[in-house]
Formats: sequence, C-alpha cells, structure tokens
Amino acid sequence: MVKLDIKPGTYVVAVSGGVDSMVLLDLLTKLPKLKLIVAHYDHGMRSDSEQDRQLVQKTAERHGLPFVYDYGHLGVGTSEAVARTARYKFLQKVKKAAGASAIITAHHQDDVLETAIINLLRGTNRHGLSSLQNQPDILRPLLRISKADLLKYAHDNKITWREDSTNADEAYLRNYVRLSLVPKLTTAKKTELLAHIDKLGELNKDIDNLINSQLKNQTEIDRQWFIMLGHNVARDVMATWLKNHGAREVDKKQLELLVQAAKTYSPNRQTDIDKQYTMLVSKDKLALIDRER
Repeated sequence: MVKLDIKPGTYVVAVSGGVDSMVLLDLLTKLPKLKLIVAHYDHGMRSDSEQDRQLVQKTAERHGLPFVYDYGHLGVGTSEAVARTARYKFLQKVKKAAGASAIITAHHQDDVLETAIINLLRGTNRHGLSSLQNQPDILRPLLRISKADLLKYAHDNKITWREDSTNADEAYLRNYVRLSLVPKLTTAKKTELLAHIDKLGELNKDIDNLINSQLKNQTEIDRQWFIMLGHNVARDVMATWLKNHGAREVDKKQLELLVQAAKTYSPNRQTDIDKQYTMLVSKDKLALIDRER
C-alpha cells in the first residue's frame, strides 16, 4: 500500500498528467492540513500536450485546488536538460508567489535507478549517483515506491492519466535506459544497486559536511590550503563554495577554469564567475567579490 508522510503546510505539486504525478496528487489530497497548488508546465515539445494540461486542470478543479500553468515553447527535440531547467524555473516561481514551503515532485524508486545510470554514463561527479533525494525546498515522497506499485494504485483507484507520446523514443537517453537497460536487471540486482546508491548518498552528506565545516560559509578561503588540495577535491570545494553563495550557473568547463585560476593566477587578479560575482585571487586568499551595480 502506498502511503505518504508530509508535514502540514503549503506546497506546490508538480503534475505533468502522467501516471506518477496523477497518483501523487491523489495521495496528497487524502492527507490532512495540506494546502496544495497544482502546477503544470507545458514544455511545448509535443502537438498533443494541450490534452495533458486539460486533464490536470480538470483534476485540480475536481479536488477544489488552485491550478497554475505555463507554456514553454521549447520545440521538438529540446534536450532533457533544457526542459528540466525550464520546468524547475517555473516551479520555483510558483513556489515563491504562493509562499509555499516546498515543491513536491513524483520521482519514484525507478527514477532513482535510471538517474544514477544516466549520470554514470555521462561521467558524473560523486553527487550524480545519488542526486535524486529530498531537499529543503523539493520533496520527493515516492522515492521508496516502485513504478509497479504506482501503476497498481492507479488501476485500483481508477485514476486517469496520459502517456507522454515521446516516452517510447529511445533517442532520449532516459528512455533508452528505462526501456533497454533497467529491464535487464533482476529484482535482486535492483535492490543491490539501490542500497549502493543509499550508501553513497550518506557518504556524500558526510563529505559535504566536512567541506562546509572548512568553508564556514565565508566569502574568503585560504588560497594556500586550496592549492594543496588534489584537483578533484579542489573542484568539489570550489563547487560547494560557489553554490553556498548562490552562484549556481557555473558549468563544468567554467568550474575547471576557476580551479586553475585559483591555483595559478598571480596575486591581485580577478576572474568572472557569473552576473553577481567575480573571484579575486590574492597571495593568501580567494575572495568572492560582488560586481558593482
């Protein structure tokens, strides 16, 4: 039996119209003391996506819930990464406008496996193998629930949903992993892999805590200490430092350049980070400097 444990509060529920999110919405409506805002993002990548929006809107209205949607005009062939970025930008905007505690998504146990495999194929860092976790502003209450259990719940409770017509297209890496790789894993192997992912997630938390204890949320860090770090560790420290101060639009290539600059620049040189920050490299310190406004 599928059960959720969500604290009372206001939440934005991401509902695509697929079986996972329609089950999630149904489950949430049965919990007490929740104020839900149903949010639907149409990426504009399929000709039939309007029908998804109509289904979600009618379902929200039936439950007496507010419904918010936006249309992305992304176009056919848009990458999964671009689509995900646009979707979360919309969800965060709705969350802020509603004063909600968090966004709730329908990611489930099979998604955990698929995401770990996808990120491994892409050459992920340590976080990529355990990236699907609950966060302070994004709750994923179905992570321990399998797709099979969600489908059973949907059939047992006569839930209506729509199948994304692109889900069978293996040109998308996630579909290839879902349709061609994951089915080859036995139940025992899936359980074993999930256990490894859980352990890595806990290890990542420990490593992050150690890094943050050294950084202490400072806008300056000891350059000589940073120089002595191995390259992979230095890259991890740099990424955490920037993320802690809101610099989130730094890609892998730029991160590499920033690490090299931090280690090799002559004193009193600066390098751009994003629209908000530059990094000042001095003899003994690395400092985040607010751009002049």
